[in-house]
Order: sequence, then C-alpha cells, then structure tokens
Amino acid sequence: MVTTDNGTTSTNEPGDGPESTTGGTPVRRRSRMRGGLVTIGTVGALVAAMGLTVLGLGAADNAVASYDASAWLWSAARSELARVNGITARVDTRTQVPDGRSHPMQVVQTDRMLVLRDLSTGQVSSLDLATLQVVARTKTTAGIGVNVALHEDAAFVVDSVQGLVRQLDPRSLVPIGEPVRFPPGITGGSFDGEGRLWIGVPSEGTVSAISPATLPSAAATAGGQPGTGLAPKEVRSHTVAEPSHDLALSTLDNGVAVLDRTTNVLTTVRDEEQPKTVTLTTSGPGTLPARTNGPRVAVTVPDDRNVYVVGDGAVQQQFSVPGVGTLSPAVAWAGRFYCADEQTGAVYSFDADGKQIDKIEVPGANGPLELEVRENHLFINAPNSANAQVVDDKNTARPVNKYANDILGGDPPPAAPPPPPPPKPLVGKPGAPRNVTAAAGNAQARVSWRAAPANGAAITRYVVEGAGKEYQVGANQRSLEITGLTNGETYRFSVRAVNAKGTGPAKNSNAVVPTSEVPDAPASVTAQERPDGTVLVRWPAANGQGYKITKYAVTAISAGASAQAGESAKTELVIPAGELEYGTQYAFQVVAVNEKGAGSTPSPVSNSVVPFAKPSAPTSLTATTVAGEAGAVSVVWADAKENGRAVTKYVVAAGGRTIEVAEPRAKLTGLGNGQTVVVKVHAVNEAGAGADATATARTVAPPRVTVTGGSADATSVTANFTVDAGGGKATCSVTVAGRAAVAGACSSIRVTGLAPGTAYNFTVTANNAAGAGTDTGSQSTPALYGVATCNNQKTTDPATSTYCNTDRSGRNGNEVFEVPRQDNDRQAGWAEPGTRLRTYCKVKGDDVDSYIYNNHKRSTWWVQVDYNGRNYIPFAWLNLEGGVDINVLPNC
Repeated sequence: MVTTDNGTTSTNEPGDGPESTTGGTPVRRRSRMRGGLVTIGTVGALVAAMGLTVLGLGAADNAVASYDASAWLWSAARSELARVNGITARVDTRTQVPDGRSHPMQVVQTDRMLVLRDLSTGQVSSLDLATLQVVARTKTTAGIGVNVALHEDAAFVVDSVQGLVRQLDPRSLVPIGEPVRFPPGITGGSFDGEGRLWIGVPSEGTVSAISPATLPSAAATAGGQPGTGLAPKEVRSHTVAEPSHDLALSTLDNGVAVLDRTTNVLTTVRDEEQPKTVTLTTSGPGTLPARTNGPRVAVTVPDDRNVYVVGDGAVQQQFSVPGVGTLSPAVAWAGRFYCADEQTGAVYSFDADGKQIDKIEVPGANGPLELEVRENHLFINAPNSANAQVVDDKNTARPVNKYANDILGGDPPPAAPPPPPPPKPLVGKPGAPRNVTAAAGNAQARVSWRAAPANGAAITRYVVEGAGKEYQVGANQRSLEITGLTNGETYRFSVRAVNAKGTGPAKNSNAVVPTSEVPDAPASVTAQERPDGTVLVRWPAANGQGYKITKYAVTAISAGASAQAGESAKTELVIPAGELEYGTQYAFQVVAVNEKGAGSTPSPVSNSVVPFAKPSAPTSLTATTVAGEAGAVSVVWADAKENGRAVTKYVVAAGGRTIEVAEPRAKLTGLGNGQTVVVKVHAVNEAGAGADATATARTVAPPRVTVTGGSADATSVTANFTVDAGGGKATCSVTVAGRAAVAGACSSIRVTGLAPGTAYNFTVTANNAAGAGTDTGSQSTPALYGVATCNNQKTTDPATSTYCNTDRSGRNGNEVFEVPRQDNDRQAGWAEPGTRLRTYCKVKGDDVDSYIYNNHKRSTWWVQVDYNGRNYIPFAWLNLEGGVDINVLPNC
C-alpha cells in the first residue's frame, strides 16, 4: 500500500488550549499519555528504525529532494525500489532493500524522506536518500495495524489497534509532546491538502483532525528530550455516524470524506462550510481511496463493480466497470476516475460522464495495483511485476520498466546467451541448378551453371543431357565442353543435380547452334582481389571475326573445381564479395560470345588471386570485473574469422579507453569506479577493421557498508553489518573510540579490551580496490560488578570478634582505599561483606593475602570500584560476578 503526500504544512499553533468548536461541533481534548506508556515498544521501534533518515532542511537535504515529479515504486519480486520520473516515464535510480523479496511493502515518501514497512515481517527500514542505503531497521508487529504518515517535515506513527497517534521530530526523531490517544480500533491516518492528519473513530462515530506541532529548532531538541510544551493539536471533531458503524476515510484537498459503510451515507467535512451528507442507494458496502484529489468523491462498491460520483451534495454520476470480481477503490485524477481491476492487471479510465475512455494494461501485474497521485502525476504500480504506468494531467498513460538498466543501481546486463543451434536442415533431393547457359562453338558447345541448392545432403554430381547423350560431371566441375556436334543444328541442354537422396529437377539451357564462325578467345586475362571482398577480372576485347561480340562468359577455376563466375558485356567483370571463398586461390578463363551465340575457345588462364575481406566480428566475447583492481575490466574472446588475410591486431575500446593487442584477451584500466561500460572489440587485417563484438561489464565500485546492529559484554563490543563489495574483494575492520582498527569477517567483528559500563561509538570500514565505505553505530558495554568477600570468621565462636567486622579495630577485612595500597591515612571506608560494587579497571598495588577466607586468595591487583566515588579494593577481597577473570578488566 502507498500513502500519498499532498498539501502544505499547517499553520495551526501547537498547544492544548481550551475546548473549541468548529462548525458548531465541540472539539474534545483527548487524554494524553503521561510518560508514553501505551504501545511504547511500537513507537520506540519506529523511532529507532527511522533514526538516520535524511530529513533535515539544509543544503544536503535539498540536494536529494525529489522535486522532479518523481515517485519511488516498490518491486516485490526484486526486493527493490525504483525512482520513476513522471515527466519522462523512465526510471533513473534503483536500490535494493534487503530481505523484502515477495513481501507487501508500505512505502511512505515526501520530497526528503523515504520509510518502508514490510507487512510480512513487521520490519521497518529507513533509507538515506543521499546514499540510497538502508540506514536503520527494527521489528514491529507484522501485518496491518501500525503505519507511518508523512507530510513535509511532520511524521506521525499511527497505531490503529491501540488508538495511539504520536508525532515525531523528523530532524531528531524524538517524540513531540505527548501522544494523542483515541479509543482503540481507529481508522484513517492520512494527511489532507492542508497538512492535517484525519482519524476516524468507529466506536464513537466521529472523525477528528490533528494539526502537527510546529517543530522546535534543532538546538532546542539537541538533548533529545520530549515535553518541551509543543504537541500536535486536535483542531476539529465531528460526528459523522452512529457509534459502532464501519467508517472509511478519504482525505481531500481541504478536509475529509467519511463513508458510513453500515448505511452508505457519505459525509464531507471541509473548512468554512457545514458537513454535507449524501445517502447512496447501493447493493453493498462501499469503499474510498485513502486520498481524493479534486472536488468530487468516488465511492466504489467492489462487489457489483459500481462507482458513484458525489459532488455538491448529490450523486452526480453512476457507472459500472466491466468484468467480474471485486474492484479496488476508484481514484479521481485530472477530471477522470481510474478503477483498478487486480484480477486482470488493468486500470479502467472513465470521464466525468461515466463513459469508459481507456483501459490501461499493466503486463504481469499478478496481484495488487497501487494508484498514487503525486507531483501532478498518477503513478500506477504493480509491485509483483517489472511494469508500471504514469498518467499525466492530460490523462496520457505511458509504460514504465522498473527494471531498467544503465542507471544508478541497475543490473549489469547478463551475458548474452549462446546463439541457438542452427535448425537442422530438411534433408531432401537437391534443387535445380541456377543460371544454366550454353555457348556454341565450332561443332561443339560449352555448358556452364551455378550450384544447385543441396537441401541438406551434399551434391555428389551433376548430370548434363543433350545431343542424345548424358554426361556425368563432378559437383565442383560446373562447366562442360561438349564436342562432336553438327554445325547448323540447334541444341538444348539440361542439367540436374544428384545427392544421397536422389536426383533433383532439371534446368534447361538456352538453345545454341554450333558454327564455324566463332570469335577468337581473349588474348589474356588478369585478375585482382580487392579489400572489399570483390575480385576484378579484366581482358582485352576479342576479335569477333566479322561478328559483334555480345558478351563474355567467365569461369572461375580453383583447386579441383571450375564454376561459372558470371557474364559481362564489357571487358571486365566484378565478382561480388562472398561469391568466392575467402582464402582460396582462384584463376579465371574467359569465353567470348558473338551475336550468333557462338563462343570462342577458352582464353589462357589468368594469374591466381586469393579473395579477402575485412575480418568477421570476434565471437564468445565476455567482459568481467577485475575484482582486485580499481577501474579495470577483463575481456576475452574467440579469434575472429580472418576472411582471407591474417588478423594483425585486435582493437579493444570501452569508456573512452582504447588499446591494441595481438592475443584474444585484454585488460582495460583507467576506468571510473563502479562504472558500467560497453566493451567493443574488432579485428584488423589487410582489408581494414572488422565488425565490433560488444559486451558489458562493470568496474569495482567502492564498498557500501550498512550497520545492522550490535551486541556487547562487559569488556567487548560486537558490530554486526552487511557489505556490498561492489564486485570486488572487501576487507573489513571496526574502530572503536579511537583505538586501533580490529580486522575481521565482513559481517561481524568483536572489539575487546573495553571498559565496562561505557557507551562506545564505532566505525565499520570496508576496503576494496576501488576505495573504502564506512558506516557508524553505537553500543554500550554493561557494567561489571564484584562482591566484597570477607565472609569467614577467624575464630569458631560467633560471639568472638572477627576480621570482617568493625568491632575489630584496625583489622576490617573489606577496607576500601583511595590508593592501591593499605594506607590507613587514605582509607575511603569499609564495605560490608556481600556488598555489590561496580568495577571500572585494575591496577598493580600492594600484595594482599586473603588468608582469612576459605579460598586463601592472594593478589597484587587492586580494583577501582564505585565506593564513595572511584576508590580501590584489593582483588583478594573482591569476587567478580560470573567467575570473570581479573584480566577482562582494562588497566586503569
């Protein structure tokens, strides 16, 4: 649930004063607790929980104030808060909340403070908005019944079960005056726009407004003592129902709306007017939102999904919300009414006439939907989902991703999953060859073609048919000279491919007529591989022997293979990148074809070339934090595909830093602490720089320390804390009262050798490669006591004087001295046997033998005790409680 924050600080002056009347209704002064004995555990726990919240009014406070139309939204699945900017509908900050996963959370917020209450555990946490850390925690009773209400610099703890309302000073968090006490079982506890806290009392049928006390100066509360004469003030009280009726409250911009759920009578209480009542005719009990914005109040009947709009003392509109099941209370905003249907994860929007205008979907809501009007925006949050919506004052809704990354507190992007395995091809017969062409020669023809689709099984051969014959051609030999033809006859040829699954369809060539009138072949051919992956083949114009040369056919020859490379009407051909295999040698032959379709013999073979192109992007790139070094990330990858030329180097760039390496690994340094960077790596060869592979990594951030509590015995303090190591390896220590730091585990460290009965402030420090983080706490050691032990008589006759009684002059066994020696002139007094004395420390002094005791104790130690001030008693005459060894006491 979310408590809204609206309105301004009340200007009512504090103080009890005489009974007053507002609107003709007496204001009864509630009894105030003397000493705060009722629910003091709950109030005290909440005070402790919020002990370090940033609530001041200085420059640092203003720096973290949320004046940018923002709201903090809870995500139960991630146990984190996201600050959503209402103007941009984007998350700018995320922060983790320990141990809140899957728990419902009450979030109360103002521009300066943020307090959470976990309803599942009752744990209350306060966040420092400057550091985004949980600075205090405590336990309260789990469940609904205790809540915190906030408005500007006023904080209230409302214990609805006990009927106790207490104001806190948000600067020092000491109680302000005495708590206001109501009968148990109150309801409400929200602020109106004028800064008054409204409380409903069902047992009396009344509603009351409480105005916060004007806070004293920081100096006045520096001692942390309540009872300065300031107190919250009950400024209005009205009867709104018969006693023991169910009440629901919704605070207004000025006043409160109260629904008598027993009779469905709505009463509105505003300044400068008498309360107004409207009787609703409904089929069941109605509900109200905690806060209503604007002049009209929406009453929702969840069971039949009806909404009644009340304004100016009458029901102005009534409409039904589509769907089945119960509804959350409708919320008024910017002239519309928004109704949340938690079962479907949708919010319906209705205009002033009750017409449905919009349906706002919140994907994956799967539970409650929270609607809060804050900073001139309506925030719709699904705590169980990554999604939210923001509605501006023009009623435009925009989706919000609460799990957005590349922001403060965002998650480093996960490693990219490996690419899915390529789908297994459907294995079948091959397809038809492509580009089957024929060129006639003198009593012969040359047939060439491009490869046929293999369809999952390698092509084993091609079959060429024509001139009444069939020819078997290897899979890599995609051209064939057919001789023994008759000049003047027309021939057509067909080509089909064969694989393990059978023979594919045939593809026919063009018709050709062999002739003796053939052109000459080009005299020479040259080839040049180019950095863009293409190959340029050139030749001089062929002699057409009286006929026009219409085209040239180019064949590519590689080891054990020949194949059609293309045709050109010019004396050159550019073979596109990727047509030939990079890194493989090729040579070329060219056939000239004249206007009669007659082809020459093949030209001489060209020079050999090796096609090449820029290298491919590196694969399997991963970037990780270097845990032991500040500002560094480690990068590894698999070698890039060279594409015909050797890779000469790799270029690695991130965060404005660039380095060149020869091996597929690198370390980038000099980056910022806690910086999330996108790492780019590309290979370079003779053709140039290849495509980038990218990955994301985060450098080590300085550790963050959160003190969670502590414990103590008489001479030691244990600090308990948690450490976010920022991706590094943290070492931890605790410093107490200026002593040398004590190192230990990054969870709990014990500091020994302290004085009993002393309050100690301690500092926890965590260090990693990026720096240090600290947090502070305090803990008091309990006092250590001893018992004067002169308790055995020297003689067996009880009537005989003893060494332990005052009637034996000069032999009082439990003498206490001002100095650590038996100096009668410095005797401070005599402790009766069995006297319990508080101890402070130990010091060497006279050797004293307790020969008069059963234990015959002898020691040169003297113990400083609380006896007529701080004085000394021989340790021989004192037994420390609990069998504690003398060495646990510090030296004086």
